[in-house]
Amino acid sequence: MVIKKLGIFCFSVLIFTACTKEARKIVLIKNTLDIERTFETVELTKEFLKSDSLTHLGVKDTDSNTLMVSQLVDNNDDGIYDVLLFQPKVSANSEKKYEIVTISKESKPEAEAICFSRFVPERTDDYTWENDKVGFRVFGPTAQKMVEDSIPGGTLSSGVDAWLKRVNYPIINKWYKKNAEGGSYHEDTGEGLDNFHVGISRGVGGITIKQKDSFYLSKNFTHWKTITTGPLRTSFYLKYEDWDANENTIKESRVISLDLGSNLSKFEISLLGSDSISAGLTLHEKDGEVVSNDDNYWVSYWQPHGDSELGTAIVSAKKYFINSEKYDTDKKDLSNAFASLNVLNNKVEYYAGFGWKKSGQFETKKEWEDYLNQFSLKINNPLVVELESN
Repeated sequence: MVIKKLGIFCFSVLIFTACTKEARKIVLIKNTLDIERTFETVELTKEFLKSDSLTHLGVKDTDSNTLMVSQLVDNNDDGIYDVLLFQPKVSANSEKKYEIVTISKESKPEAEAICFSRFVPERTDDYTWENDKVGFRVFGPTAQKMVEDSIPGGTLSSGVDAWLKRVNYPIINKWYKKNAEGGSYHEDTGEGLDNFHVGISRGVGGITIKQKDSFYLSKNFTHWKTITTGPLRTSFYLKYEDWDANENTIKESRVISLDLGSNLSKFEISLLGSDSISAGLTLHEKDGEVVSNDDNYWVSYWQPHGDSELGTAIVSAKKYFINSEKYDTDKKDLSNAFASLNVLNNKVEYYAGFGWKKSGQFETKKEWEDYLNQFSLKINNPLVVELESN
């Protein structure tokens, strides 16, 4: 009798354990293209993972049984993580599984915050961002007011500046410190330099609105907020003062992000007052070549630049892309190559960036354009992400 009760008790414990044991969460990543997919960031939300919190979650490669580098992001600044980021590696026309696991602070893989951005009050009021490939900056209200008040050193521009780095580690703080101590980031001492002129041009991805063959521009950003920095992504928010486009009031804000391994920043623009925008690339001395690839939704400008060569580009998803055009004028800094883009439900998204030959990333114009074709192919055919439980 005692033996029977013990057997029933053990059986009940086994049933209870089996019923209460949480199912493994497996994320299946499918690559439908004929190319290997790397340096593409997958975003996993609480809703997708059916989890109350992302705080202690990580990602494990089920083949190697090793933890992946991941990053948690609080997009809306409410103190709760909204997405878990990681970058899978998936061979052509194949699929790969990753397990969502609970990790401790001690077990989380160490990774440098290479994707970095910050507001820079010590250099007027720039906002600057970078990853392991490229760097950029935009200009704030103090720099604008200095120009308006005829104070030397200001910048009046909503264009995007390119910082030409040729190292894979962060240089923003180092270069600004050098500048503050009497050195100059306009000279290349082995890490790269800032010798990219913006002026009132669109630089690398600044926007304009075209009305009746005229282009209208905003001024400098007025507000900023850093959203995240880390090993896989930096992102931040910018707000612009309302501006006029042929008597239409334009309301604009944007979130810009840059992921590890990418030469192009993502621009997510919220905009009221127009059903289209033009994102532009400065033509500088107009001694380069504009290439428009409307079939692959990009426009590029490859040019001589100092003692090297430089390619800049705008790329978008098919639904946003209208066409591209080259605008050539004798007015200083107003010649640009443009991608005309749809504003859908008050939103428009595109990618903008550059490849500098001296960095060793792209040796020729063809290599740069091959990169743009692959980039476009990937964003228009995203990885398929599914959740499995077992």
